[in-house]
Amino acid sequence: MLPNRMALSRQTEDQLKKLKGYTGITPNIVARLAFFRSIETEFRYLPDRDSKKLDGPLILDKITWLGETLQATELVLKMRYPHLDQKEMIKAWAAHVEDGISALRNYRSLKDFAFGV
Repeated sequence: MLPNRMALSRQTEDQLKKLKGYTGITPNIVARLAFFRSIETEFRYLPDRDSKKLDGPLILDKITWLGETLQATELVLKMRYPHLDQKEMIKAWAAHVEDGISALRNYRSLKDFAFGV
């Protein structure tokens, strides 16, 4: 469903890198957490309103981005957006990662992140 190579927007990648500096957690792990955090908050990707370019330099394969959450992520996306094609599905994933980062970017350490301080 999702293509093998995926990227995020430059702005989202910058936020992932900042979080890595604060927490020590790699961008791909933070992206996974941000995605599911966004799903929990009932955020909805709206294709008509989204014009962001996925132009970030960090282009990784989907196994690296999603790891053991690969099947769960694809299933959640397919259930929430059954009408989207592959290209739009990537944008939906990226929009959820961007949305979820807003809830995570205030963490300054791994301890704060793990315990929700």
